Amino acid sequence: MPNITERLNSAINSIRFFEKKSQRVENSVELIAVSKTKPISDIEQAIAAGQRHFGENYVQEGVEKVLHFDDSSLTWHFIGPLQSNKTRVVAENFDWIHTIDRLKIAKRLNEQRGVYQKPLQILIQVNISGEDSKSGLSPEEVMALAVQLAKFDRLTLRGLMTIGIKTDDLSVINEQFDKMHQLLQQLKKEFDTVDTLSMGMSSDIEQAIGNGSTMVRIGSAIFGARAPK
Repeated sequence: MPNITERLNSAINSIRFFEKKSQRVENSVELIAVSKTKPISDIEQAIAAGQRHFGENYVQEGVEKVLHFDDSSLTWHFIGPLQSNKTRVVAENFDWIHTIDRLKIAKRLNEQRGVYQKPLQILIQVNISGEDSKSGLSPEEVMALAVQLAKFDRLTLRGLMTIGIKTDDLSVINEQFDKMHQLLQQLKKEFDTVDTLSMGMSSDIEQAIGNGSTMVRIGSAIFGARAPK
């Protein structure tokens, strides 16, 4: 059975393969290793293999891991839903947040980010599939929020995040991911800090990279199946 190092290398090789297939610049897609519910020992193995970007969904667990490693060479991405009563510890400890879809949350993060820290890098979550079960803004709502986010001095608007629809119909996935890419291009015209599209997981990585993703989020394909939380 492959170990974490082998699975991590396999994930990276897949990313590089699909970059080349899509005529993307090599190393233009960053791998976010989703380490939620995984023990410190698993993350240590990934770090030893060269991984530096990690994604966490749960506030308390994620903050504990950030504080445990206390390593400035690591970049921590918060990729889960964020409630207003949990914003302070996220603002103080994470480097990126992928799930901004409310001005209220962003305002709190801006107020709570330390003045001695680098600005918090943020992505607007878009519900591109329109599914009721998913968080995020509709594409039509994105620009209005982006205008407000750009005013905050402790936040830097970097782009967009979406979670793809679960379907075997690749044309549907490609259509929705293409819409995300177009939406990112619109934002780029208005905001010079925008350069990031967090899109794609193990099941739709090829379609994501083919449609301009710059970050893919992979968990179980690296760390193995998650235990129930």
